[in-house]
Amino acid sequence: MNCLEFAEKLQLTPLCEKEGDIEIEGVYIGDLLSIVMAKAKKNYVWITIQTHINIVAIAELLELSCIIVVENMAVDNDTLDKAKELNIPIFKTSESAYQVACRLSDMGIK
Repeated sequence: MNCLEFAEKLQLTPLCEKEGDIEIEGVYIGDLLSIVMAKAKKNYVWITIQTHINIVAIAELLELSCIIVVENMAVDNDTLDKAKELNIPIFKTSESAYQVACRLSDMGIK
């Protein structure tokens, strides 16, 4: 599905969109970057409260589908600029990681 469809289905605010479709094969929830690097996989959605520029580097390294920032955390401008440069979608929501994970599960993404 494309980024806007994904955002609409999950009621997310797109902060940095990607042109074309995103492929989603799973979900990882975590905030400790070293653990995310070890556990998340290619084409996974990453749900986190982290907002600094290093999240973009990890998403690029692991070829993640997108980043969803939860709990209405403010995302740094440097982070958004880098995400746009690398074409990595970032979404934001006021919901908790659990609530977003439940919505993804309802969509058949586990």
